[in-house]
Amino acid sequence: MIWNFVLQHMKDVKKKIWRRRGPAVLVLCLAVIVQGCAGYPADKDGGHREQNKTNENGRLSVVTTIFPPYDFVREIAGDCVDLKMLLKPGEESHSYEPTPQDMIAIENSDVFIYVGGENDVWVEDILSSMPDKDRVSIRLLDCVETEEEEHVEGMKEPAGDSHHEMHGEEKHEGSVHEIDEHVWTSPVNASVIVEKIKEVLIQKDSENKAAYEENADRYQTELAQLDKRFREVVRQSKRNLLIFGDRFPFLYFAKEYGLEYYAAFPGCAGDTEPSAATMVFLIEKAKDENVPAVLKMELSNADIANAVAEASGTEVRIFYSCHNLSAEDFSNAIAEATDTRVETFNSCHNISAEDFEKGETYLTMMQKNADTLKEVLN
Repeated sequence: MIWNFVLQHMKDVKKKIWRRRGPAVLVLCLAVIVQGCAGYPADKDGGHREQNKTNENGRLSVVTTIFPPYDFVREIAGDCVDLKMLLKPGEESHSYEPTPQDMIAIENSDVFIYVGGENDVWVEDILSSMPDKDRVSIRLLDCVETEEEEHVEGMKEPAGDSHHEMHGEEKHEGSVHEIDEHVWTSPVNASVIVEKIKEVLIQKDSENKAAYEENADRYQTELAQLDKRFREVVRQSKRNLLIFGDRFPFLYFAKEYGLEYYAAFPGCAGDTEPSAATMVFLIEKAKDENVPAVLKMELSNADIANAVAEASGTEVRIFYSCHNLSAEDFSNAIAEATDTRVETFNSCHNISAEDFEKGETYLTMMQKNADTLKEVLN
């Protein structure tokens, strides 16, 4: 079936994808033809499983692109569905390219969940060229009210801001670039998304309605408790400022809990080479505000945060997010200039293979964020 699908829609997919993703995706499309004769190998990572499970065992086939909706479905559906995550644990989501097996998984799924936005352009193109087959697709950006990505004071100006340059306009602090895609970083948004997923699962599989509702109700209670804990931490804190020696994919989180922030780059920034002005700004802010820790995301290069922390005499903490940085020179330079501690803050975009094997979840990572937040705001 996938063989006929690829042959029929190859020309349309090539035309749509070539303009955005170039020859790499064209090669991928050609590879699907070969894969059509090769079967569907199982994959251990991230719930990757053999396709066409719906016909074999009567369970829904649910496919997600990244970890947060994967974990939400896992909590709501348990063993009632066959669940597959396309992004392997530890893989960088912003540079992800779908494999032939991934395209087959989407084509054969009953429910497909993806983020939407700039990094999921490939999804929109592929879905528009696939037969519907009663598949229900959930786009996370359609589930909640979205925010436009911010460019706050101190961040490096985007390279080649051609729109402003062409029209002779001034660039303003807080200017907008694109929709911030990291909607799940707010537990309140996560709750809305969970409700939508539950409704779709019941729509597609009414026989398991009771299980879906019971599991979703339990999970909603846990999300509400998580939200309450974050609000208590912020209410009892001495400050409301976060400093990130990293990208900042936590806009929804910051707005939900009334937090201010400074960071090296916006959440989906492609540029990882900071300007001298950005380096100096972060170092001086860390010193002036006397912050107890500088934050970084999990799975990212810690050099930037380490540099700021070292120069300002503080530490580094992790706030979970899974966006890797390649600006080693930027991080090292700030590290030499500052003297602080580095902390990790988790956006739960993806998790490492090790954490996946340990059974880490959205809730466990966000609870760690609450612990970190309590420390850095006091």
